[in-house]
Amino acid sequence: MNTHATPTANIDDRVSLRAPLLFAAVTLLGFGLAYSLAGTALGRVAFPDQAVGSIVERDGKAVGSALIAQPFADTKYFQPRPSAAKYDPMAASGSNQARSNPDLRKRIAEDTAAIAQREGIAVGEVPAELATQSGGGLDPHISPRAAQVQAARVAKARGVEVSKVEALIAANTEAPQFGVLGQPRVNVLKLNLALDAAR
Repeated sequence: MNTHATPTANIDDRVSLRAPLLFAAVTLLGFGLAYSLAGTALGRVAFPDQAVGSIVERDGKAVGSALIAQPFADTKYFQPRPSAAKYDPMAASGSNQARSNPDLRKRIAEDTAAIAQREGIAVGEVPAELATQSGGGLDPHISPRAAQVQAARVAKARGVEVSKVEALIAANTEAPQFGVLGQPRVNVLKLNLALDAAR
C-alpha cells in the first residue's frame, strides 16, 4: 500500500490553507494597522489638541496638560484640588475612602482649616472641592467660587488689585460643555499662565 501523498493531495492542502492565511493577513493589516492609522489620523485632524494630550505651552515649551492637575507651591498662584495620586498621571486614583471613614473626615477638617487660614476666610466659606479629592485625583478644574476665594491672596502676593485678578478669573471661566453638561469651571493651569502673562 502506497502511503506517500500524491501531488493532487499536496495541491489540495495548499488551496485549503490559502483562504485562512489570506483572511488572517487582511484582518491583521486591515484592523491591526490600517484601522489604527486611520483612527489616529482622523483624531489628529478633528481634535488636534486632544490627540496629543492637550499640551499647554509657554514660550514654545511644554508646561503641562490642560487635562491633568499639577501643584503650585508659590502663593502667587491659584491652587488646584488635592490629589490622592500626588498629581502623578501614572497613578490616577481617588482615595477609596468612604465618606464615613474617620481618617477621611479628619483630613478634610484639617485641610479645610488650613485653607481657611491661608485664604483669610472663615472655615464655612471654604468650597468643599478645595479640601476633597476628585475620583481620578487629577481634576484640572475648580469652580469659579473656589477661584474667587483665592483671589485676594494671589493679588496680594503679586502686588496687584484684586479686581484685576477677578477679571482674569472671569475671562478664564469655561461654560458648561455644549451649554448644558457640567458646571462652569476654571482650568487652574491656564488661569495661572494668564496671570503670568498679565504682569
